Amino acid sequence: MKLNYKRTFLVGLAFMSISAFWQLYDSIIPLMLKNTFGLGDTLAGGIMALDNILALFLLPLFGTLSDRVDTPIGKRMPFVLVGTGVTVLAMVCLPIADNLTNLPLFMSVLFVTLLAVSVYRSPAVALMPDVTPPALRSKANAVINLMGALGAVLALVLIRVLVPEGDRPDYMPIFGLVAGVMVVATLVLFATIKEKKLASEMQAMQASGEGTHQTDSANQGTGVKGLAPAVRRSLICLLLSVFFWFMAYNAVTTAFSKYAQEVLGMEGGKFASSLLVATIVAVVAFIPVGIFASNLGRKRTILFGVALMFVGFTAAFFFTSYHPAVNILLGLVGLGWAAINVNSYPMVVEMAKGSDIGKFTGYYYTFSMSGQIITPVLSGAFLEYVGYRTLFPYAAIFMLLACLTMTQVKHGDHKPLLPKDKLEMLDVGD
Repeated sequence: MKLNYKRTFLVGLAFMSISAFWQLYDSIIPLMLKNTFGLGDTLAGGIMALDNILALFLLPLFGTLSDRVDTPIGKRMPFVLVGTGVTVLAMVCLPIADNLTNLPLFMSVLFVTLLAVSVYRSPAVALMPDVTPPALRSKANAVINLMGALGAVLALVLIRVLVPEGDRPDYMPIFGLVAGVMVVATLVLFATIKEKKLASEMQAMQASGEGTHQTDSANQGTGVKGLAPAVRRSLICLLLSVFFWFMAYNAVTTAFSKYAQEVLGMEGGKFASSLLVATIVAVVAFIPVGIFASNLGRKRTILFGVALMFVGFTAAFFFTSYHPAVNILLGLVGLGWAAINVNSYPMVVEMAKGSDIGKFTGYYYTFSMSGQIITPVLSGAFLEYVGYRTLFPYAAIFMLLACLTMTQVKHGDHKPLLPKDKLEMLDVGD
């Protein structure tokens, strides 16, 4: 059985659309909050964490709702169409509110935008396994991740080209174009993927046993409490490491556009070039770090990534104006992030019994999401009350803490066999 790559790329259009939006959100919204509305970095960090707070409650809710509905166009597609439509209408109002310097209007449409994205984020991700045989989902997830990376790269390129210099540029062109990309991607998805038909075919295939994995039905799993003490300690240390490196990485990605203007003197959308380097290096590095892990193990590969990010963050602190070397350092950060991302989630579920994989996946996302909620506020307080130069030392300290906890992880680190299809190495959590 072979993966239908064309269909999978088309399904990935939904994730590409979402990733393009999030890259735009993380890059431009902080600039609006600072330069237009004059909000302090602590309060701005709280606003930037709002999407992750909503995600904790709304992603499981709408994911479950999409499991239960049944419409002529499928289970997930109604959420994708409605969610995308409302998101696009709301997000194009953000630059209007920015131009009017109307904070109540801005916050209102921002909340509606984040709510609308939450409506279809889980259903869009769930669409892939709905139409893909279980045995091929690892390959399919690699394609989906590549489509997501493409969305982020596309948004960064558009930011670099369309955002002019100045403290108060008109962001309508960039928001309008990204919204257009989202609409086109969703319409192509709807026109080419007949969810209802494909899901029915998949159910029939699974009923016949074709394309499924063999599972151990006797393995009931008992969560963290059922683990041996040594394994439980490793899991806790690994989850703390996840929390720490998300505290570091998300602080930088959330504040870099402001930092680039305040400290490095980069005007307009020039900061996007540096972020683009980090993103492209991370994508290109997925397969090499997978090969590296197959030889040295996941733990050593993760520690290598942690060390690269620590060096990159520490060295970046010494630049007080833009220099091309900044891009090299962010490239190191991108390489380190790839080494961590490819291997950390598999280590978590490696400690789970078969029927506990979903539960352990929940542990992973609870700790990663918690870091992304806390760090915009905490790092924002340092930016506001101590100074912008604290950003990279802040990130370096949390990477050091991640290194300390990661050295205590003793389980979940078998050397994985290289898959025949190297795309499977891209099967990582986001």
